[in-house]
Amino acid sequence: MRSPPSVPDYDSEMTMKTTDHSQTPITDLHLGGLAPRDAISPNFRFYELTRSDLAERRGIDNGFETEAQLQAAVHLARQVLQPVRDQFGSYSPNSVFRSQALERALKLRPASWISTSQHTTGCACDIEVPGVTTLDLARWVVKNLSDFDQVICECYDPSKGPNSGWVHVSLKPPGVGANRRVELSYIRDVESGRMIYVEGLRAAVA
Repeated sequence: MRSPPSVPDYDSEMTMKTTDHSQTPITDLHLGGLAPRDAISPNFRFYELTRSDLAERRGIDNGFETEAQLQAAVHLARQVLQPVRDQFGSYSPNSVFRSQALERALKLRPASWISTSQHTTGCACDIEVPGVTTLDLARWVVKNLSDFDQVICECYDPSKGPNSGWVHVSLKPPGVGANRRVELSYIRDVESGRMIYVEGLRAAVA
């Protein structure tokens, strides 16, 4: 009797096809040279740098457009995402690179609008870590990362739970200028009811 056809082990196939680029210099990483599940740091995969639920739902191309964007995002993963992972354990970033099309969809802007967000250059990420309050995570990043451009505690309201909001961290790649080490919070102003940026790390006004 003929044996039934074997079912492919897709996890094994993907594992076999992956390459470890965690030690590859960022200048040696190029568009088209990385598979989605290739490692770009000890605990992060290439696809995590461009993953977006909104882009998937809307059919928006959120792939890197330039090698500068790719290399900046990998540098960010190694210098920001990985140290946070080493300290707190497994998590996946909410957002790293965002194309202009994704930025427009996210912020409800017209087709002519150009975002200046550091996400569009691959230099920023939004992160949350389960079990770590957003404000504590922001403070840890400021205290323990070797460098950063901006750390913003965004929309953190303790009355909505310890993981409300997120932490925005940006880091310029080598050769692009000095990082500013700016600390900000994005909170709701009591008087106007509008969201505003204020200096320092703090909870939102409830």
